[in-house]
Amino acid sequence: MDITDFYDTFFEEAGELLEEMEQHLLELDVDSPDPEQLNAIFRAAHSIKGGAGTFGFEALQRTTHLLENLLDYARCGELILRRDLIDVFLETKDMLNDQLDAYRQSAEPDPEALERICQTLRQLALEEIGEEADVAGAEAPVAAVTNEAAVEATPVVQQPAADSGHFCVALLHVAEKDRRLLIDELSHLGTVKSESGDENRYEVVLASSLSSDDIEAVMCFIAEPEQLHISPLAALADPVADESAPAQKQPAAEAERKAVATVSKPATRAGEKSAAPGSAAKGNGESASIRVPVAKVDQIINLVGELVITQSMLDQVAEEADGKRGGKLTSGLGLLARTARDLQEAVMSVRMVPMDYVFSRFPRLVRDLASKLDKEVELVTEGKSTELDKGLTERIIDPLTHLVRNSLDHGIETPERREAAGKSRTGNLLLSAQHQGGSILIEVSDDGGGLNREKILAKAQANGLNVSENMSDEDVWQLIFAPGFSTAAEVSDVSGRGVGMDVVKRNIEAMGGHVEILSRPGQGTTTRIVLPLTLAILDGMSVRVGRETFVLPVSGVIESLQPRQEDLYPMAGEDLLLKVREDYMPLISVHTAMDVDGAVSEPTKAIAVIVQGQGRRYALQVDELIGQQQVVVKNLETNYRKVPGVSAATILGDGRVALILDIADLHRLHQSKKKQGAFSGQSQVFMPASAQHELAMQSPLSRTH
Repeated sequence: MDITDFYDTFFEEAGELLEEMEQHLLELDVDSPDPEQLNAIFRAAHSIKGGAGTFGFEALQRTTHLLENLLDYARCGELILRRDLIDVFLETKDMLNDQLDAYRQSAEPDPEALERICQTLRQLALEEIGEEADVAGAEAPVAAVTNEAAVEATPVVQQPAADSGHFCVALLHVAEKDRRLLIDELSHLGTVKSESGDENRYEVVLASSLSSDDIEAVMCFIAEPEQLHISPLAALADPVADESAPAQKQPAAEAERKAVATVSKPATRAGEKSAAPGSAAKGNGESASIRVPVAKVDQIINLVGELVITQSMLDQVAEEADGKRGGKLTSGLGLLARTARDLQEAVMSVRMVPMDYVFSRFPRLVRDLASKLDKEVELVTEGKSTELDKGLTERIIDPLTHLVRNSLDHGIETPERREAAGKSRTGNLLLSAQHQGGSILIEVSDDGGGLNREKILAKAQANGLNVSENMSDEDVWQLIFAPGFSTAAEVSDVSGRGVGMDVVKRNIEAMGGHVEILSRPGQGTTTRIVLPLTLAILDGMSVRVGRETFVLPVSGVIESLQPRQEDLYPMAGEDLLLKVREDYMPLISVHTAMDVDGAVSEPTKAIAVIVQGQGRRYALQVDELIGQQQVVVKNLETNYRKVPGVSAATILGDGRVALILDIADLHRLHQSKKKQGAFSGQSQVFMPASAQHELAMQSPLSRTH
């Protein structure tokens, strides 16, 4: 068996265990620690240690063994927890993460860092417990106590593992249909000598040259730790005897009752009962989830995208069909459309992950940064179960990190200043997520001092930005996203260099979202991020301008109407405003911004589509509304280049490429074109035929057109 085949699984599960360990450490009440949390932290370290030993990751095994011993003393009440001890455990967790990354890249961890953290843990054990941490015991197999009550440990001489080493592996509460899979896996680790029992307890005698820790580490990848009890047995008198002989079953049960713990004191306690009530029943029935590589999910999403394109193509064919044939085809296509939408939603839900995946990274950041800034901050998270596309969760972490650091450094005041202002010494930081239509709304909110309008305007003028005292608060708050903008009095390793907030805005806009800021002096600041739920497939509104077709995201479309002359108001700078009820919004001529010939130029003869982008409303002047349909989003920059006013492209049912408009950027492009005067007639947005062909050929279906 090539054990390297299990590397990726180990790395993934070890990473999850480290995240779980950090979460429990941060939530742990040092004055009254929860025994279940301590047990969970210990089990995480124990599982990583076992796997590291199996794969020969020595540095990871040494570090986790020292940590495991200290955690074992803590859960037994022999080590009194303090905040500084939790800091050491968190530092060790960070070191384990670095070691895991090194092994993932087929490299050896930093030896100096390894010795430093090991020495720290040894010194901690010496000072707090009064004895040296046991390093030699890191590789010693632990004999599990298999009866339900803890038994007195009796020191015995540990026999080295050899070809004649025998173990009794007890499978607890494992259904018959799953039992054979586990026994087959055991057969890869040695020779199965005998087996007997029932669904509650099924005993397998295994002859193996591996240690019990090694066997446990491999088996824990396919079974819960609570479902396995592994005990060493004395060598059987006749290793090659008939496996079905009754004489071999009795020694297994007898030795199981006489199983004793090893000489290592922490290992003795590790055998005590610590599983949560009902946890042994987890093995009953089918597994609740499976691990699937993201690449496979992406492949399925791409195929669903092709199905959507096929449906669009057939819709177009149906429109051209005549008589009864067209009627039957239309009826069938309606069913295909519903099925395709259900399939798309089901497949996209596979790629969705809860926001807890993102939010779980911030308790540690807030804790460390608040301590560094001498501030008291309580972090609250809401909407952790709200789901977002995995690709977006990876990209939103960096912008959220900047916003959280900004709130801690600039927003929340020191405890003394908060008391002077009549607030509690502890500041509140809220991270929340919720669905809002076809988008997700993420908020970072603090109850600090809020933004200072005068200070921001003064800094903007000093930086040469075009500002005025008549600007609205919303426009003033947007100034902090300008490159190089910072109101910090001095530069620190936390902030003050004027980088970060402009990156936040740029990254979020690249994901098809926008940022809004709400602030009240003395009461705090809220930063809102609005993102699409996914970037793979979206509901689009197709519009015609001249002979060209463009797509608008349906989530941004509010309504459409035909403008009246009395509702049009020309403004300075050649901007034209459209009044819709009591709201005034810029009228953007799409044909002017995108250099389209043959379009309707008179606003009163065209259609105005009211859309929203980056928190503002605009009216887009188009010739005709074609209809709503699902479109597959194709990255334009990858296949051509960045085009002003365009966020992406898609492939229509007839194989042509249509551009998906970026509302806010389209407004900026329109203003720029108006300043230049009459449009030049030279296209700046439509790709060469070669580039259009390359993008269209990404879809095999387009090759038929």
